Amino acid sequence: MTSRPDGPDRCDFCRLPAAADSVELVHEGTTYRFCSRACRDAMRDSDRVFTEYHGHRRFSPGVSALDAALPEGLPRNSFVMLSGQAGARHEALDAELVWRTLQRGEPAVFVTFQEPPISVVETFLTMEWNVLPFLESGRLRILDCFTYRMEDRDRMFHRMSPWNRHIHEVTRPATETVRDPSDLSELENKLDNCLEAESMVDEGVVVVDSLTEFGTLVQPVQAYDFVKDVRADVCKGRFVPIFAGATYTGEPGTFPHDLDYIVDGVVDLELNAEVVDDTLVRRIRIRKMNGALTVAEWYAYEFAGDSGLVVFEPAEDEAAAEEPSDEGEPQPPSDVPGTGADASDGRPAEADASNRDAPGADAAGTDADGGNADAGDE
Repeated sequence: MTSRPDGPDRCDFCRLPAAADSVELVHEGTTYRFCSRACRDAMRDSDRVFTEYHGHRRFSPGVSALDAALPEGLPRNSFVMLSGQAGARHEALDAELVWRTLQRGEPAVFVTFQEPPISVVETFLTMEWNVLPFLESGRLRILDCFTYRMEDRDRMFHRMSPWNRHIHEVTRPATETVRDPSDLSELENKLDNCLEAESMVDEGVVVVDSLTEFGTLVQPVQAYDFVKDVRADVCKGRFVPIFAGATYTGEPGTFPHDLDYIVDGVVDLELNAEVVDDTLVRRIRIRKMNGALTVAEWYAYEFAGDSGLVVFEPAEDEAAAEEPSDEGEPQPPSDVPGTGADASDGRPAEADASNRDAPGADAAGTDADGGNADAGDE
């Protein structure tokens, strides 16, 4: 049985804490101890054991504010709703969640209801995150639930600039197109195809942009059933977390803002006008997260280039901006009597260095203050 100096003894198969009256198995002179007969029998029939506890595995999303609010990580089997106001830059947060996943070497699926695939890719590129290699390798896949609105997709392609055509050619093989997003069977099947293509089980992430737009395509009952089914199949069945955006539309009691009891986590994003006068400050917090230690406090944030979401203290930044700068203070002109470096003794300010060092100044036998030079110094 494995023992740790800072924790209880653990089962030699599942690595869960084991009771004192454990089950034993002797193999080739070595005694193994297990928490249950099921683990003993499983080890007898298996050629390997678990090296760590894998139930409800946690991971760090990689977004600074979320990592700070989740010191022990986020459970992988979570459906998390990103709920907030328009203008909170949901699309940048979605992009960073995907980018950090790709940087960890895991696959990602981006479900888009609000933008065509090219616009989704451009969001990454404007943040200096080059996802083209991941699209080419298939590690990033896009589920297109937007271009069904266009009757002539070829016409859209022909009107593209050379750059957008290039992005389109790279994106197209990694894109799964849904012909009718209101057909939930097709939508769920296409999502499952994306997950199966990368064998996404216990790794990766799915980002949905957004539930608000999806709710306009189907009846409320269908929308609730879709969220419940996808949460059961993807999050609970595959242990793949889902982050789904939800923008306020002025009706907080309607879909998707009444999903608090269904989803595993709720992240609030807001624009606050009270922290700093005459300024809207973007803030983020975790209101709910099942199965995880959560620091439920507000963090002011902004997105900065390839750094992604950056947390800052508005009060400190405002105070720093109000502090007078020595370099920025206006200085009185040196040719005004009674001002300058020698104003305290009533003398005019000294001439500048260019006058003091002018040729012939020493030959004239005078110093910079106009006095006679001491002949003994020569």
